[in-house]
Amino acid sequence: MRTILFIGIIICSILYDIQNKENDRFIFFLHNRFLETHKLNESHPEFGRTEYKEIIAEFEKSGFDVISEKRNGIVNAREYAVGIVKQIDSLTKNGIDPNKITIVGTSKGGYIAQYVSTLANNPDLNFVLIASYRNNDIENIPEINYCGNILTIYEKSDPFGVSAIERKENSSCEIKNFKEIELNTGLQHGFLFKPLKEWIQPTIKWANGNYN
Repeated sequence: MRTILFIGIIICSILYDIQNKENDRFIFFLHNRFLETHKLNESHPEFGRTEYKEIIAEFEKSGFDVISEKRNGIVNAREYAVGIVKQIDSLTKNGIDPNKITIVGTSKGGYIAQYVSTLANNPDLNFVLIASYRNNDIENIPEINYCGNILTIYEKSDPFGVSAIERKENSSCEIKNFKEIELNTGLQHGFLFKPLKEWIQPTIKWANGNYN
């Protein structure tokens, strides 16, 4: 499978032929905030390099068409999500079932994914939200409304991720499948900088429609 780049929030159709791809599964991968203002080879002072290409490669090895880009500059999460929703619409209008589309976001990318969930308002889309919920989010970001099949993954030692069950309970959309996984890697927020099997494997299962 190949990676398909999309450019910022430009509203356009996916720039490739999706004919005969009705049975393919797609992952939109949204990386963390650090890469917005740093190059791919730059290291975080505490967590090291964001292994962006390596993470994408893991999804591709499992047979997914990956749609992603390295964001440049600090983007507005909601505005960026609008562009992704448009591209999801392009896929579904061309015959791709929503349950074969998964939006995966790490840290800030997870917040963008939450806006995608809110704006798309499609209970059949899949979402994996990684290290992207804090206890004050209900108060600080009240407009988020989960919709879709939602998997949240967070690390016990990471202060930037906790259980999002309160958000789920406060969301009005029907959520057919909801699951949370608490990791214990001891890597704090750095766990999402690498394609660790602890979060990659459950993400792949979720994207394949295995909600158990």
